[in-house]
Amino acid sequence: MDPKGIAHYISLDDPSDRILYRSLEILPAALAWGTLLSCIIFSFVKPVSVAIFIIAFDLHWLLRVSYLCVHQVASYFRMKHHLRMDWFSKCQNFQGDKNWNEFYHLIILPTYKEELEVLETTFKALVDSDYPQKKMIVVLGVEERDRENGLKNARALEEKFSNQFYKFMVTVHPADIVGELAGKGSNETWAGREVQKWLDTQSIPYDDVIVSVFDADTCVHPKYFSCLTYHYLATPDRTHASYQPIPFFNNNLWDAPALARVASASTTFWHMMEQERPERMGTFSSHAMSFQTAVEIGFWQTNIVSEDSRIFYQCFFYYHGGYRVVPLYMPVSMDTVLGKSFWESIVNQYKQRRRWGWGVENLPYVIFRSIKTAGIPFWKIMRIVYRELEGKYSWAVTAIILVIVGWMPLFFGGDAFRETVLARNLPYLTRLLMSLSMVGIFVSAIISTVLVPPRPRQHRRYEYFYMVLQWILLPIVTIFFGSVPAIDAQTRLALKKYMGFLVTPKPRLYKAENIKDAKAHSSALFKEV
Repeated sequence: MDPKGIAHYISLDDPSDRILYRSLEILPAALAWGTLLSCIIFSFVKPVSVAIFIIAFDLHWLLRVSYLCVHQVASYFRMKHHLRMDWFSKCQNFQGDKNWNEFYHLIILPTYKEELEVLETTFKALVDSDYPQKKMIVVLGVEERDRENGLKNARALEEKFSNQFYKFMVTVHPADIVGELAGKGSNETWAGREVQKWLDTQSIPYDDVIVSVFDADTCVHPKYFSCLTYHYLATPDRTHASYQPIPFFNNNLWDAPALARVASASTTFWHMMEQERPERMGTFSSHAMSFQTAVEIGFWQTNIVSEDSRIFYQCFFYYHGGYRVVPLYMPVSMDTVLGKSFWESIVNQYKQRRRWGWGVENLPYVIFRSIKTAGIPFWKIMRIVYRELEGKYSWAVTAIILVIVGWMPLFFGGDAFRETVLARNLPYLTRLLMSLSMVGIFVSAIISTVLVPPRPRQHRRYEYFYMVLQWILLPIVTIFFGSVPAIDAQTRLALKKYMGFLVTPKPRLYKAENIKDAKAHSSALFKEV
């Protein structure tokens, strides 16, 4: 194998390295469980200390919510401004070392058991783009395990859309390749290598190709490719950066249960906040990068679940810290988790969140590579390790501490503690701090309502009211679709219960053409915000 093709893998041949890496796999669960169990135990023996910790934690959370709310509002207005801009004209008028028409957009769409309707919606979004489709190379990555269904869909899509693009390719990823995990990363990498061979026959330079990797249900905003192209043109050292749009989950939003809608919207809002802090950003789900870079690092890692976030770290360490993420204030829309019944939707939502929580597998990788990779500035190492460690830790414990643990000193601290001034004021202080932090929910509810896509015909007008009222479910969502699946994933990693890739089902309860807005494609998913 080409040495560059294994640049992102790590060697654990040395027994001491195996011990170190195994210890790092245990670390996240040890921190989460250690914090929660310590709060419970010390609520009996040191209730004053726990109460002070809880007040400090609540105050920290209030300050953090206030800080993030500012970023959320700023990101919303920046996105609103960017959606009004004529990015294609900016590309045409750009003066630099490259012209926009020198670049091709490669779109890789891995698929496994998706219905044709899901893929058609994705392709309609590509065709609806304001960017010339003749500069697009579209690759549908079929799995051998779903060969019959995948190729059947591919033939239908080829007949309907292939003449729209510069090139339409279908790849079939073989099953049971030794060392691979059946999942999105291995499919993407297989497709990428097939495209590499084709580009060689066409004499198209790799650095003239911008690759966007999407989930099969991803519908791009009509201005996505023109916005991406402009940022790619305007970014110094453009090949050493990934380009991250904002993930929306609008495709089937109206049919999803309220709990799933709040969970999905919370994910969108978190990424909107992160857009305002690009130094903290990584890649998530749909993202773009230079194909030259993808070739150099050996494409996406094929033996992990979290290839979408791992690709950033692969690049970061391969280029010795000389890699970053450029925020795109441009939405792309995917499916909200949905099942055939309410409880199936809830179970599917939990499994998806646990799969996202399995991104904790990046933490031992990041710390281990930080130790083993020379030449990276110390401040960059500390920032990336802190971001990964603090993010996974907060994900696991914050909601439980705020909603549940905060009351334990009153229940278990004994009569002596309950007679203290601190105990008498603890409920008031906690309620006050949490009430002040409700401003975050209020802001989220307003922005969420503004961003709701057009109402399908089969839904009533009064259901808009539910879109606001649903935010009272946020405490439940943050625990059962936040902390619990995160702790579940971290505990599995600590116990070596390694997860496989779970494909989230994508049923559609209504047809695209039934959307109240007459357009039956991606533009119906995005309101003018």
